[in-house]
Amino acid sequence: MSLTLEQAQEQVDQWIKTIGVRYFNELTNTAILMEEVGEVARIMARKYGEQSFKKSDEEVDLGDEMADVLWVLICLANQTGINLTEAFERNMEKKTKRDFERHKENEKLT
Repeated sequence: MSLTLEQAQEQVDQWIKTIGVRYFNELTNTAILMEEVGEVARIMARKYGEQSFKKSDEEVDLGDEMADVLWVLICLANQTGINLTEAFERNMEKKTKRDFERHKENEKLT
């Protein structure tokens, strides 16, 4: 099943309204987002970096942690009236215009 950003935003909103009672406030969700990003960073540092896994880290699921980040980001978008599809499309257009030649000319990437 493919899920659009718009569908994901609606699905999260319905879950919050039916199971989650209400959204945490924006500041709380921002703090939770930072916590979830930290969990992704922890896995990345151990799986792809020089840090070793602790016994308690061995069962971690990177995809699940990334989904946690996405969940809270969607909550914040819903709370602040951001349509993530539109925002993503604008962002891609901005990056394409700004970086059209930039990365091709970067010797570090060739």
